[in-house]
Amino acid sequence: MDYKKTNAPLTTVTRDMVKLSEDTGNVYETVAIIAKRANQIAEQMKHDLDKKLQEFASLADSTEEITENREQIEISRYYEKLPKPTLIAAQEYEEGKIYSRNPARDHNMD
Repeated sequence: MDYKKTNAPLTTVTRDMVKLSEDTGNVYETVAIIAKRANQIAEQMKHDLDKKLQEFASLADSTEEITENREQIEISRYYEKLPKPTLIAAQEYEEGKIYSRNPARDHNMD
């Protein structure tokens, strides 16, 4: 899912973790799934931001003061206004957009 097109809230939301963990039957497993997805989203966001900011990097490595670039500031502000990765991951989980499997549990069912 594209984190830029998410409908996740921008502020913290209180969630019923017992209801949220009905799929797994374990609150801690649900939190771990959401946390892993949040880390993936955060890594993707960081990679995309770094990639966009690389365009503004100067070729000369000097100790001169770096002038502020309006476009660079706008890009940074855009990423700051996006929902936090944990909120995006929780929203994806609620919408059933996260696939997870537990090899230990799946193995015991065989």
